[in-house]
Amino acid sequence: MKRDNATDREIAYFEAGIKLGALYHQFLGLPIDPNFIEEFEKTVERSIGSRPYVKDISVKLNREIIREAINKFGYAEVNGKMLDIVLKIRYKSEEVVVALKYDDDSGYPSLAIG
Repeated sequence: MKRDNATDREIAYFEAGIKLGALYHQFLGLPIDPNFIEEFEKTVERSIGSRPYVKDISVKLNREIIREAINKFGYAEVNGKMLDIVLKIRYKSEEVVVALKYDDDSGYPSLAIG
């Protein structure tokens, strides 16, 4: 398969999928202290934001879900239900926006194209 056959828009969406997949698998399971949430969000934004073609990223964790998941040691582990991510990718002249958010109906985090 050659990348030459893809449009710039298709490549932009492909890059968005790669970034979100990397983010999802890189940070899931990370212990999170309630006092560390905002710092975690900024760390993920900086990490993913430094990758090629990322124009903007917003990472928010659902604080209510985190509070409910805190164990007896005072922390929770990041899971897909907690994530609310919006990512803007620019590849050449194409700019695309995608979001990753947990879908209650499917029981799985879903990618939305906007």
